[in-house]
Amino acid sequence: MIDQTQAWQLFVAALVGFFAGAINPASLISRARGINIHEVGSGNPGATNAARALGKSTGVLVGLIDVLKGFIPTVLFSLWGPGIGEVAGLAAVLGHIFSPFLGGKGGKGVATTLGVVLGVQPLWAVPMLVAFGLTVSITKRVGIGAVAGAVVLIAMGIWLTDSLDEKLFAITLGMIVIVRHQQNLRDLVASRHPKD
Repeated sequence: MIDQTQAWQLFVAALVGFFAGAINPASLISRARGINIHEVGSGNPGATNAARALGKSTGVLVGLIDVLKGFIPTVLFSLWGPGIGEVAGLAAVLGHIFSPFLGGKGGKGVATTLGVVLGVQPLWAVPMLVAFGLTVSITKRVGIGAVAGAVVLIAMGIWLTDSLDEKLFAITLGMIVIVRHQQNLRDLVASRHPKD
């Protein structure tokens, strides 16, 4: 049973996490350089498209910021108690995807999801990154690499923890990434090269 204090903490964590995630560095940096990220490449305001539109170093910077906006709320709100950091992290991912600052059309949530995992279960990030790297090296498709990392996250959540909350958390995060990349999966099946 959640008491009033815990309910308030969960609300604050979700609110702060969501709006932290909603800040989109790809959009802000591209706008400062006179470029509309939504009109370049895939139109996705994330690190991959930022690298395409603004250069690899900018893409790395965008990716790092996206990771941090998942990591920082997760770690900070974890200090309030079990589960609260996870709520903040999940909210940050949703904020990134459905950013109200971008009319609900944000990025795909991959880097922010990585930041959340680093904040909750940092060792899980290692096999996720290995799966991502190997898949990208084989397929040459970042989106498919992201799906591979999400599948590994789900598998670890199912088999490496006895906590039902952690299982549901990992499955939810992984499924969000997979759903956001369903077009990439369709392109792979149809042997088309995706935009992002």
